[in-house]
Amino acid sequence: MSPWVITPEALAPFKCALPKQEPELLPYLQDKDLSSYDIKLEVALQTPSMTKEEIICTSNMKYLYYSVPQTIAHHSVTGCNMSVGDLLGSGTISGTEKSELGSMLELAWNATAPIKLENGEERTFINDGDVVNMHGTCKGNGYTIGFGDCSGGIKPALDDSHFF
Repeated sequence: MSPWVITPEALAPFKCALPKQEPELLPYLQDKDLSSYDIKLEVALQTPSMTKEEIICTSNMKYLYYSVPQTIAHHSVTGCNMSVGDLLGSGTISGTEKSELGSMLELAWNATAPIKLENGEERTFINDGDVVNMHGTCKGNGYTIGFGDCSGGIKPALDDSHFF
């Protein structure tokens, strides 16, 4: 999600083909222009004891399985209307390398292999007080298109009285 509006024309130089989809999809999901964009993605984590964020994984939008038009077709085929301002999520975008896995569950191998941070802390899941920040960029010849940051934190509960 970006605080900026990035037009398809601005992304055109970064268009790339997606791999052939197997098994073949149903006709309504087939996309003659099966493509995405070469958008570099980074996910950074900052724990309460850290002074700056640390990148814990990188990926790329070119690793999507479904194209954006396929996502819209799948969303709307059952009659679910689309309106201006609607937000569709891509889901987890994982690459081919361990450092390109797109979720904490994948990065920490289902909590069996903790992520080791530079300050000595370890994480298998996001903890209270942690902040996750996602960055997306396209780098051209002498220019960069930035998508801005998408950041969110886990606020610690004030007390446990809300648990049953």
